[in-house]
Amino acid sequence: MATPLPTTLEQWLAYQTQIHPRAIDLGLDRLNRVLANLGFRRPDVPIITVGGTNGKGSVVATTAAILAAAGYRVGVFTSPHLRDYRERIRLGDRLIDADSLVTAFERIERARGDVGLTFFEYNTLAALLVFDSAGLDAWVLEIGMGGRLDAVNVVDPDVAVVVSVGLDHQEYLGDTLEAIGREKAGIFRAGRAAVLGNREMPPVVVETAHAVGARPKRLGVEFDFRREGRHWRYLGPRWDFTELPAPSLLGATQYGNAATAIAALEELAPPLAISRASIEQGLRTVSVAGRFEVRAPRTATGPTWILDVAHNPDAARVLADNLRSTPIAGRTLGLCGVLADKDAAGVVAALAGCIDAWWFVSTTGERGQDATTLAARANPRSTVPIATAQSIDAACDAAHDAAAAGDRIVVFGSFHVVGPAIDWLERHGIRRG
Repeated sequence: MATPLPTTLEQWLAYQTQIHPRAIDLGLDRLNRVLANLGFRRPDVPIITVGGTNGKGSVVATTAAILAAAGYRVGVFTSPHLRDYRERIRLGDRLIDADSLVTAFERIERARGDVGLTFFEYNTLAALLVFDSAGLDAWVLEIGMGGRLDAVNVVDPDVAVVVSVGLDHQEYLGDTLEAIGREKAGIFRAGRAAVLGNREMPPVVVETAHAVGARPKRLGVEFDFRREGRHWRYLGPRWDFTELPAPSLLGATQYGNAATAIAALEELAPPLAISRASIEQGLRTVSVAGRFEVRAPRTATGPTWILDVAHNPDAARVLADNLRSTPIAGRTLGLCGVLADKDAAGVVAALAGCIDAWWFVSTTGERGQDATTLAARANPRSTVPIATAQSIDAACDAAHDAAAAGDRIVVFGSFHVVGPAIDWLERHGIRRG
């Protein structure tokens, strides 16, 4: 007798972890076979695909916020999620409902036959089906890992963005910036814009763009931005906007991310009508959890909390710059948890001098590691206190008890740590402002 299929979203998510023998198996053949069985055809709507080692979540959020401000209905696909799987698939600022996801999963299951899909491939296919059925005006898709062989790359974009290239996921993408840059540049398409959101891209990224016939649009060359006091300026091939408001996302790096988002949208106008007013509104309203997200204390005697999904050395360096640019009178307490395949020593070294006490936190799952192992691998080599905690709840309890008025607690690293920390904060009444 055949095993009955799942009926609830939770059952479907558990089921999807058992279909393929490997959690990560890059490649597009399986996706193409299932999409052919589904009869899927790329819709005639503008699609922006965003990849990169760091910054892609912020660029996706800013792009989507500007499009929404312009009155467009936007499908937004991101990964991973912090607290709710449905964060990955959004219609505008609304999470997809569970029933729509279950319907999409049922369609995928009928179409896949004997094709073994990974968890992320189910996720990507569901997003494509949901967006296609919703009759949207534009799609903004975030690459999960790499680019060339990532499931999202099964759809041809009108504009492809590579925000940055750094050392991460070396076991899948290669152990040099050139190798990783080549993989990330695999999302470029002939005759389409290839937006590069960093001034220091490996040469192979531009070389790949030229090789496939894409049009490189480089930060610092074809487009740029300038800080001008409390405002800033975007300069592109067709747009020149002065006195733009600062992005609502905090940190100096967000100006470059915002400029990159605008550079991508500049390529879609026309056919999309995007006004300066829409850009300003999008910059003021954009929000994305866990990117130098600051939560004020509930009482005058409590610490400030900062949440950041910095889980590789490049992202940790950005976090360190943000902490140094916002000095405080008190101490900075660090709660860090990263997966076993991450460069824990590089992450911690990037924050040297920024943290006055450490709590290393265990992570769970196939790629998780216990706190003691993480502390040994991270090896802070400093005289500041070091502690371990088996859960983020225990770490938050301990850091909160140790903090004094004027201190701040920085929770950073894996999504598996930052998401539960948000749950802890909200249970304790510490919410976003």
